[in-house]
Amino acid sequence: MDLKEIKRLVQLVEEAKISHFSIEVDNMKVEIKKEISTSNVQSYVVQQPQMTAPTAPAPVAVDVPVARDEKLVPIKSQMVGTFYAAASVGSAPYVKVGDRVEVGQSVCIVEAMKLFNEIETEISGIVEQICVVNASPVEYGQELFLIRVD
Repeated sequence: MDLKEIKRLVQLVEEAKISHFSIEVDNMKVEIKKEISTSNVQSYVVQQPQMTAPTAPAPVAVDVPVARDEKLVPIKSQMVGTFYAAASVGSAPYVKVGDRVEVGQSVCIVEAMKLFNEIETEISGIVEQICVVNASPVEYGQELFLIRVD
């Protein structure tokens, strides 16, 4: 499947009244998701008057950012693709939790459009957490690892 065919698929999904399309051809998976705008949807609410006693307003939930340990630094995906922890099936993973990594060391592979890109760390430290399951899709900027810097 080449770029022209992918562009055609995007156009078809845009024209169709679907929000999600996925196809796998020759071990390449293409997934297209379209967000549906609610601005074009009209809704009507009919309310009947009710006689009830006034109540206090419901508490509003506020998202408070969770404080993160300053010594934990994420390694993020530099592209959209598929995360692989090892160079090949049956091979040992590049790193495991507790391993020490050095600047420039390969820690995983992100495969995008049949190109296998080794992700290298830009920091030294100990692998504290692997945030992604092997062979799962990742987004640009998604955290792959948390490294505890020295």
